[in-house]
Amino acid sequence: MIPRHLIIAFSVLLVAAVGLSVYAWHMHKAAAPEPTAAVDTRPLAPPVTGPSERVVLFVAHDEDGSLRGLSAQIPMPSGRQQRAEELLRALLSIYLDKNSPHRLGAGADIRSVYLVDPGVAVIDINAALADTHRSGVLVEQLTVASLIQTVTVNVPNLNKVKILVDGKQRETLAGHADLSAYYDVAAVNQLVTQLQSGQ
Repeated sequence: MIPRHLIIAFSVLLVAAVGLSVYAWHMHKAAAPEPTAAVDTRPLAPPVTGPSERVVLFVAHDEDGSLRGLSAQIPMPSGRQQRAEELLRALLSIYLDKNSPHRLGAGADIRSVYLVDPGVAVIDINAALADTHRSGVLVEQLTVASLIQTVTVNVPNLNKVKILVDGKQRETLAGHADLSAYYDVAAVNQLVTQLQSGQ
């Protein structure tokens, strides 16, 4: 027969062990990281000053491979370069929305747009836009055409557009869309006409 004091000591130890296990489980659960929502990591742009204007943003739609003009009312600065940048930031805000018809990776942004006379625009996108872009002929073509058409329709007298990534030339956007040469605005207009009908 086991002495009574040993049974009591064993019971106390057993209760202590169970209590410590429950406490450790509770602490582990409390320390586990909770899933976090996607955070917009783009740098905070200064507030836009200028009257609100009606513009046309050319929005890509992946489900049918089309490009559709979307009328929007946004504040627009007076300078041509700043106007072009603001147009593209408004377009990217659509693409970064969780319900976007053409999702871009988190942190995608426009670094700057340079307007070089006569009639040349240089769009400088950040590496996050290019590095997280989905690879594929149509999806890349939609992004490039969307950026170019949005700028050239709203900022007149542009004939050619070049796209840089972090201020440097890059061969392709994500393996397909050529970024090494200048895009002819008239040729992009023809492509956009085809994409607007979803062909």
